[in-house]
Amino acid sequence: MSAEKLIKTPNNTETPRVIETPAVIEAPRVIETPRVIETPKIVKNTRVNVDVLKQRIIEQKKKEKVKRTVFFSTVCVSLGVLTLLSS
Repeated sequence: MSAEKLIKTPNNTETPRVIETPAVIEAPRVIETPRVIETPKIVKNTRVNVDVLKQRIIEQKKKEKVKRTVFFSTVCVSLGVLTLLSS
């Protein structure tokens, strides 16, 4: 017996087949929102107190001013601390 017959080599010259994966198709999702049926309301002609509205605006401005002051003072203090630490 010859040595060529004893050596087993694959004679497959075929290229391996690529298995195609199925494409996933997403269906559009339908989101239902709850429907609210409103009953018609009778609107009374009520007067608005302008002084109350002005007072609310003044309070909002005060709150914004306090926020700005706190922010800038925090920045200044942190810069001062960094300056002292770096010296």
